[in-house]
Amino acid sequence: MICVTLQNRTAEEILDLLENASPAIQMAEIRLDRCPLTEDEIETVFSSSDTPLIATCRVAGDGNGTWEEAEAKLQAAIETGAAFVDLELEAPKEVGKRLRRACSEYGTRMIRSAHFFDGTPSLEDLRETADRCRKFGGEIIKIAVSAGSEEEVTRVLSLYDEYEEGRLVAFAMGEVGRSSRLECLRLGSPFTYAALTSEEAAAPGQWPYSEMTEALYSRAFSRIGREAQRDGGCPSNGAALQMPSSKSFAQRAIIAAALAGNDSTLDGYTPCEDSENARNVAEVIKNKTLPTQIHVGESGLLTRLMIPIVAALQNEKSKVVNITGEGTLLNRPLKGATEIMAKFGTLLRPLGEQASSDIKVPLSVQGPLIPGKADISGKDGSQLISGLLMSLPLLQGDSVIHVHDPKSIPYMFITIDVLKKFGIRIGSEMEGDEEFMETQDWSLCTGITFKIKGGQTYHPASFRIEGDWSAAANFLVAGAVFGKVRLQGLDTTSLQADISIMDILMDAGASLSQEDESGIITTQRAPLRAFDTDLSNCPDLFPIVAILTAFCSGTSHILGFKRLASKESDRGKAILETLTKMGVSAYAEGDLLTVEGHSLESRILNGTLLKGGEYTSFHDHRMAMALTVASLGADSPVIIDDTACVAKSFPAFFDTWRQCFPST
Repeated sequence: MICVTLQNRTAEEILDLLENASPAIQMAEIRLDRCPLTEDEIETVFSSSDTPLIATCRVAGDGNGTWEEAEAKLQAAIETGAAFVDLELEAPKEVGKRLRRACSEYGTRMIRSAHFFDGTPSLEDLRETADRCRKFGGEIIKIAVSAGSEEEVTRVLSLYDEYEEGRLVAFAMGEVGRSSRLECLRLGSPFTYAALTSEEAAAPGQWPYSEMTEALYSRAFSRIGREAQRDGGCPSNGAALQMPSSKSFAQRAIIAAALAGNDSTLDGYTPCEDSENARNVAEVIKNKTLPTQIHVGESGLLTRLMIPIVAALQNEKSKVVNITGEGTLLNRPLKGATEIMAKFGTLLRPLGEQASSDIKVPLSVQGPLIPGKADISGKDGSQLISGLLMSLPLLQGDSVIHVHDPKSIPYMFITIDVLKKFGIRIGSEMEGDEEFMETQDWSLCTGITFKIKGGQTYHPASFRIEGDWSAAANFLVAGAVFGKVRLQGLDTTSLQADISIMDILMDAGASLSQEDESGIITTQRAPLRAFDTDLSNCPDLFPIVAILTAFCSGTSHILGFKRLASKESDRGKAILETLTKMGVSAYAEGDLLTVEGHSLESRILNGTLLKGGEYTSFHDHRMAMALTVASLGADSPVIIDDTACVAKSFPAFFDTWRQCFPST
């Protein structure tokens, strides 16, 4: 990324530039030693902008003031939203310790910097200086030297051979070193510095921002990508994009409303194929009478919800209801369903030419459902368990379900949350080791016990269905990598598993914020670094998070790969095939996907942008959306064979997408 150094500016001038500069400022360094800002004004600047900001207050070298004054200013910036703080290596140790603690507390990344204004030290001295920067808290190491020859420029740039990508910012000042300010991005620097104009250079050899922007983003970059950089991603009127309603909530709520009768109101509903199929099923069962056949479309969730509900509504042992579907659902095995339902007295049988050990839709359900106690495995997912949670309260006896090896835990609690709105109460107890008890990290949960009172009645409800974090993840990643995106209609207290995209992006270093009154969420470009995450509880995020890792400097690791085989496609295979075809280094080993990523700028300058061309979505809506995001970082257009599949969850995806990126 290109970081613009701002100096000799008032708070009002800084904020105006961050909001209105053209081309839009991606990132800015605020020279607090050169800007006449009070501490109150520092707080205003660093709390009022989504642009990633570096707080710099030099005392040594070209700075002024005292270390006490510098510490106070940097502390104020840290506490009010600075993404980075740059502290000179010459700072007193106690100042460094206090600011490191503050950075840790407020999530600010520390840059430890060393400047050599009188020449270029030996390579050995440069290495020793860089090591000291790292030793004294530098998450990012900055080395700037005055170069008098090409050999000295080469010497400082050779440091990149010894540090992992994204950890070092090293370049040469002066006219001889001018090219190193762009070259450093090719070698793995997370950002470089530019001046707002040629008259405002903070150091010799600093490029004007517009000139560096043109030099960088006009290189081997697709038209779509260039426009994303120029326009920043947001609609020209600054409007926030409306996210669709969550189909995970909608399908559960629609079926619950059917079990309650005809008087429920679900505000905020946006139709998609899966939710419309749930509405069709709801029409069939709302009077608690069952036909001989129920069609669930292509929805795996609806299938697994309806298997226990159909059994619970059956009054005769001889009664059989067939569940039919279409599309990719017909090839997706319902792992563990036969064994789990047998524990509650329900028989599942395949229809047509299927092996009973690998049951799929179409199938027959023969009940009735019998209350009782059962220990079941959650390793194959949460959807059938959610169906049991919805159906067992209808029975006359009480039930207890103990789920060992639970997966997709948030979705079970979404079910409980929806049921509560319809008057159904279910108790739950989660199990885990001491670390789980301390952190309540669901990935550490080893078991859940659900206590379900029988004889309960669904009552009509009226509430708003919250926005879909699964859909939002694609736009949030697009903003984090390529520009700026503002979204509305999302609940940051949601139980949806895919809200984890917020934590993932923050771990990657993206800029995220939320407006207090409107709730609008903004994501904006920032230097992105590799991260490790576990998507076992949110497998729908896998395609878009895999694309994100391709643009994060370093090696990222994603757990939960094994859970992807039985989605709308064999998603694990689809993701690996797609990444490899795009030129991304990635491999899977057991449950772990490993991806070698590089910053967008490094890819541009090294000619390693993602490869355009013809790609398959594997008829999978999540893959189609992720490929669309990836197209912004491709060297030529990405042509997707089937985009209509997005209708399964987000029919308006491409209309919404073009509000930000009209050329796609």
